[in-house]
Amino acid sequence: MAAKKAKVKAKSKAKPQATSRSASTSRPAARGQGSERDLLARLKNGAVICAEGYVFELERRGYLQAGAFVPEVLFDHPEVVEQLHLDFVHAGSDVTQALTYYVHREKLRVIGREKDLVPMNRAALGIARSVARRTGTLFAGDLCNTNIYDPADKSAIKEVARIFDEQVGWAVEAGVDYFVAETLGWAGEALMALEAIRRHSKVPVVVTFAMHQEELTRDGLTPAEACQRLEAAGADVVGLNCHRGPATMLPLLRQIRAAVKCHVAGLPVPYRTVPTQPSFMSLTDPCCGDRRAFPVGLDPFVCTRAEIADFGREAFALGIRYLGVCCGAGPHHIRALAESLGRHPPASRYSADMSKHAFFGTDKQIRKIQTDYRDKA
Repeated sequence: MAAKKAKVKAKSKAKPQATSRSASTSRPAARGQGSERDLLARLKNGAVICAEGYVFELERRGYLQAGAFVPEVLFDHPEVVEQLHLDFVHAGSDVTQALTYYVHREKLRVIGREKDLVPMNRAALGIARSVARRTGTLFAGDLCNTNIYDPADKSAIKEVARIFDEQVGWAVEAGVDYFVAETLGWAGEALMALEAIRRHSKVPVVVTFAMHQEELTRDGLTPAEACQRLEAAGADVVGLNCHRGPATMLPLLRQIRAAVKCHVAGLPVPYRTVPTQPSFMSLTDPCCGDRRAFPVGLDPFVCTRAEIADFGREAFALGIRYLGVCCGAGPHHIRALAESLGRHPPASRYSADMSKHAFFGTDKQIRKIQTDYRDKA
């Protein structure tokens, strides 16, 4: 018995040391903005940057299949998910959002992995929590479109409620700092997600709609009207994410900002959508017989870093404080967004500096034989 007590005592003494080591490697809270784990305090003091759209980046890296877009990588290569979270934080994300997008009962049923529902959600939450606590970023839980919502189908509504309740419960157990309910096409489904969160938790809630080609939700509301309903129902931040690029999202964000009093979110995809093809799903590539570019032919439409920076400056000037980039974003896009707000995340150490370039450099050590040739390079 004495030996057992000594072991317990030794373990209890070791815990503060582990916490201390973790604290020594974490960043200051959002580079000095607000209290470390309070989303609303950070928003009160300035912008919060949230990297989203993990599934596209993981698909590009060869760890996720386009189509179903279910992050089976959580089981196959959890270290890749952890590194991606760290890469986005390194680039300037203030948030580590759990990769539970499409890790819900309906999507796992489609690919025959419903038995993995609980462990896969817990794996995503565990990885994100670990990164968030080590880096001083906010730890966000995530709900998304269920793809079965039908306001005329009572059984579908019941299943949607079940999906949301399950995922909210696991996220609450994991200790999330706030929730994101994202990529929602129906105002009714968005309200159900918000209600599920409010039933189980008092943390802040961000709710964002994904607008397709029409400038209406699938139940016929303008984005501004839908966001007003969510604000009235208790959402702390409302806005848009995914589907639309900066050019076709900004006009809608202006309308939302004018319509609500709460904080507004804007997280476009990094693609050059246009009024005639306002969503990335509607883009067609003239170089390929006008075939639909989504999802793996979008490369010709990718926004430059300068375009993402322009979006960040313009959105912030409109009073939009919750900012990010969604499907298709790489860490370089997040860095460009952060730098557009005057920030210098760790990745800024490696931002472009052409002064030392062999042809285009201005450094006095660059030889004249090279600079004289620059117009022919």
